[in-house]
Amino acid sequence: MMKNITFANPEFFWLFLVLPIAIGWYFWKRKTQSATLKVSSVKGFKAAHSVLPKLKPILFVLRMLALAALIVALARPQSTDVTNKSRTTRGIDIVMAIDVSGSMLAKDLKPNRMEALKRVASEFVEQRPNDRIGLVVYAAEAYTKTPVTSDKAVVLQALDGVKYDNVLQDGTGIGVGLATAVNRLKDSKAKSKVIILLTDGVNNSGFIDPRMASEIAKEFGIKVYTIGIGTNGMAEFPYAIAPNGQFLFKMMKVEIDEKLMKEIALMTDGKYFRATSNKSLESIYSEINKLETTEVQEQRFYNYDEKYRALALLAFGFLMLELLLRKTLFRGFI
Repeated sequence: MMKNITFANPEFFWLFLVLPIAIGWYFWKRKTQSATLKVSSVKGFKAAHSVLPKLKPILFVLRMLALAALIVALARPQSTDVTNKSRTTRGIDIVMAIDVSGSMLAKDLKPNRMEALKRVASEFVEQRPNDRIGLVVYAAEAYTKTPVTSDKAVVLQALDGVKYDNVLQDGTGIGVGLATAVNRLKDSKAKSKVIILLTDGVNNSGFIDPRMASEIAKEFGIKVYTIGIGTNGMAEFPYAIAPNGQFLFKMMKVEIDEKLMKEIALMTDGKYFRATSNKSLESIYSEINKLETTEVQEQRFYNYDEKYRALALLAFGFLMLELLLRKTLFRGFI
């Protein structure tokens, strides 16, 4: 109950030092004012015995309680309700361009490259509540699956639906994937524009040269982070579809055009990463998340509710009770 209570004038708590002084003075005065009378017998006083004289100190206790309540009231206890409001001062528009060619079903990442990517990319989206994010998928061709939007639920749903489904001609067209992502960002008014381009192969399709697409990205002030996904050496790749619709796999050499990916990143002031495992893919997205920060200005609004009134009334009540008892019940013993 008291955890949200603060005091506007805590310096008044120094007045509590008066209490032990007042208590000491009360007992000293009571002792010096006590009269003594020597008699041979007290039998004559027993009939008039009363407990009220022994209860007389309750008047002093009530006065001390009133003083204590008054001191706390002077310190002005308050309950504080804090409302935080965030205003984005530097938004970032991000487009994730994802390779959905058949090789993304390779099993060197678990359960395969595409599913590992979807999980990590979803976590990345959830960690960026203040930015707009879009999604482009490409193989030999490319299309926008989700335009740049601040609706994270839409982006996450689109990511969940990413799969190899023969909608696009198979192959790896890095140039068309990058160009499509650039097209989604070229008219953006955001102060920072970023593309995360992921592939697991070599550019072997498409009618747009990746270097030309990189130059266009640079012209529009778009930074490109490139990610090559796939282990070093050999991996289980799908090579055919069985009559039952299941993919058939065989061990094949992993080939990624790292030189091209590094060129794209360097040309656009981005950075190239290589994801050889689930863990390294997670660390890559974590690093990009740290590199591309959004400036947010937070405003705090404080609502104060004064609590001293109840204490002031309590102090007044103690004094009135002390005065009432003094004038009635203890009147003959003052």
